[in-house]
Formats: sequence, C-alpha cells, structure tokens
Amino acid sequence: MLNIARLLDKSECIALLCYKATTHWSLIKFCFQIPLVLTSSAMCIINSISEDANDVKIYNIVVNAISVLIISVNNSVKASEKYELFKKLSQSFIILSQEIESLNNECTPEQYKIICLKYDNLILDVNFEDCPFYIKKNVSLSFSSNNHHIPIQLNGVIGQHMKIRPIVEIGSV
Repeated sequence: MLNIARLLDKSECIALLCYKATTHWSLIKFCFQIPLVLTSSAMCIINSISEDANDVKIYNIVVNAISVLIISVNNSVKASEKYELFKKLSQSFIILSQEIESLNNECTPEQYKIICLKYDNLILDVNFEDCPFYIKKNVSLSFSSNNHHIPIQLNGVIGQHMKIRPIVEIGSV
C-alpha cells in the first residue's frame, strides 16, 4: 500500500505542475493577444482618419508588418497549444489522483498495475521542457518540504535531488 501512496503523491505533484504551467501559458497567450487587438484597432483608426488611401499607406504597411510579426512569433511559440495541453493534463492527473484516493488503501495488484499504467501514459504526454524551471523548482520544493514523493522528472532532472519521506515498513511504527 506504500507504493499507492507514492503514486498518489507523484500524481498530485504533476497535477500541480501542469496547473501552474497552464497559468504560465495562459499569461503568455494573453500577452500575444493584446498587441493584436491594439494593432487591429490602430488599423481601423488609421483607415477612418483619412479619405485618401495614399495618405495612410505607410502607416497601414507598418501596422500590418507589426501584426504579421506578432502572429508569426505567436505561431512559433505555440502558447495556445501548450496552454490547452497543460490544462488537459492537469485535469487528467487530478482525476487519476481522485481515483487513487478512492481505493482507500484497499488496492489489488491488478488495480495497482492499471493505475500505474494510467500514470505512465499520462506522464509521457507531459512536455517538461515546456514548463519553466521556476515552476518545476517551486513545485518540487513545495512537495519535498512537506515530505511527499516527487517524480524523477522533477527530482532528478532539475538537479534538486530532494529528500523524500522515509519508507516505513508496515507494522514497524
């Protein structure tokens, strides 16, 4: 039953990581949308100021160029896609955590294998390189400081090597 507690800790840890990454990418997405709204508004204002299109030709070109630049950077960063992926993964890890909690430490080996398979399949979908270092470190520190298990993707890869709570044998307390 100790392994199921470890799996619950790891699942909750990744759920928090994905939630924070969702918030991060939501902000990035928003930061790309604001300039596009402003350039579209500027185009509307510029085009309505003058009756002669030649008077505002240079301004239209400049504002269009800025819009295209913002759109191309946004497309290469793929903030919207990353936001959606982390949002979906956060929800999936929360559902997995709830499923683990519902077992109430009465887990058969078959159930444990199924839960592990679900965890492994979900963890393969997490793009840890798309999650900023400060988020990984924050989540890692918050879980390790509360004596919870941390997935190797956070504990080993980022160089933290946090201590995990000691393994307690059943009946040795």
